[in-house]
Amino acid sequence: MEDKRNIKLFLRQAELNDAKLIDELSSQLGYKSAIEKTEHRLSQILKNDDNCVLVILDNENIIGWIHGFYSLSVESDPFVEIGGLIVDEKYRRNGIGEILVKKLIEWAQLKRSHKIRVRCNALRREAHLFYDKIGFVETKEQKIFDMELD
Repeated sequence: MEDKRNIKLFLRQAELNDAKLIDELSSQLGYKSAIEKTEHRLSQILKNDDNCVLVILDNENIIGWIHGFYSLSVESDPFVEIGGLIVDEKYRRNGIGEILVKKLIEWAQLKRSHKIRVRCNALRREAHLFYDKIGFVETKEQKIFDMELD
C-alpha cells in the first residue's frame, strides 16, 4: 500500500519485539513508560483475542500503531474502542492514521461490532479534527477519575 507521498507502507499485526518502537512512538505524545512495562502490557494484549494491535511500517521502521479492544458492558451494546493510535510526527497528515483506523474498523466488523469509539484528551485539538474528518461524531464529554490500588 502507498500513502500520498509514495511511501511504501506495510501493515501487519504487532509482535512482542515491536514493543521498543511502539514505546518510542508513544513518548511522542507524552506517554512515558519503562520498556519492560510496555513489553509486559503488549504481551498480555497479544494473548487476548478481544484486542487488536496493528503496526504500519515504512521499509523496516514502525511509523504508527493502533490498538483496539472489544468492550462489553451491561448497560450498552458491545463496541470496539480505540485504546491508542499514534503516527510518527514526521509522517502525520499523510493518511496513515486513517489507514490504521480503517483496518481496525475491518477487525471490529469481524467481531460483529456495530460501533467504534475513541476517547481523546480534551487538549488534543488536532486529534479531534482528525477523528471528525474521518467520520467520528462527538457524543459526549466526560471526566475520568482514577484510584490507585496497592
